[in-house]
Amino acid sequence: MGIKKVKPTTPGRRHATFDDFADLTTSKPEKSLLVIKKKTGGRNSSGKITTRHKGGGVKRFIRLVDFKRDKYDVPAIVASIEYDPGRGARIALLNYADGEKRYIVSSVGLKVGDKIISSKELVEIKNGNAMPVKFIPAGVPIYNIELDPGRGAKFARGAGNSANVMGVEGKYAQIKMPSGEIRLVKKDCLCTVGQASNPDDRHMKLGKAGRSRLLGIRPTVRGTAMNPNDHPHGGGEGNQSIGLRFPKTKWGKKAYGVKTRKKKSSNKLIIKGRAKRK
Repeated sequence: MGIKKVKPTTPGRRHATFDDFADLTTSKPEKSLLVIKKKTGGRNSSGKITTRHKGGGVKRFIRLVDFKRDKYDVPAIVASIEYDPGRGARIALLNYADGEKRYIVSSVGLKVGDKIISSKELVEIKNGNAMPVKFIPAGVPIYNIELDPGRGAKFARGAGNSANVMGVEGKYAQIKMPSGEIRLVKKDCLCTVGQASNPDDRHMKLGKAGRSRLLGIRPTVRGTAMNPNDHPHGGGEGNQSIGLRFPKTKWGKKAYGVKTRKKKSSNKLIIKGRAKRK
């Protein structure tokens, strides 16, 4: 992927950046792997808004991506590199030797015609191949990592993400996640060699509100700009401070910096927490 800029003909286009889609090989997805995406507008079955700031957006189809990679020891050829509106990374269409077709999250450097394979045994360490983390040498980037064997990839799936195996001891492997967190993962969990494609996605700038609306994101109003009866931060003449001991949500609960992670049994598998943002 490359990022392109356009002439600043309007204020909204002055700082906006766009994807040049140079890495795509086709614009038509595989019809057998498409599902219609239904929209809720953030409302539940009663019509009540349960998730704010959602609505509108362009129509999309969901691409059925294979996160399990459970077609073992059957070689596949990369047929195309495609765009997926549901994620930042590119997806690759695989044609298996037995005729089946599947989508996977593409890796950086994966090209049409490449032969890849998924196995529970040690296979060649190259982009796109999937195998258990116990066979990955230290320092080799991996992505699409399972949390439990056979349940599908959960970690490092976003555009440009990758993790590293730091060591294997007993029935666990130490993995450094993209966030900086170091955690234990069962050594039989499957992962894919390489780095998730489209690393430049994080540098994209929408430039104007209209592009945000096309993504299905509705406007977000600051609490301080509201009236007192609409938000605890509201009211006052002009630009006022919130006047509270701590920030609150629209419904009066503590906001900003509140820990939301519950006490989970998997906490014991975390050796080092994620790095704090500066």
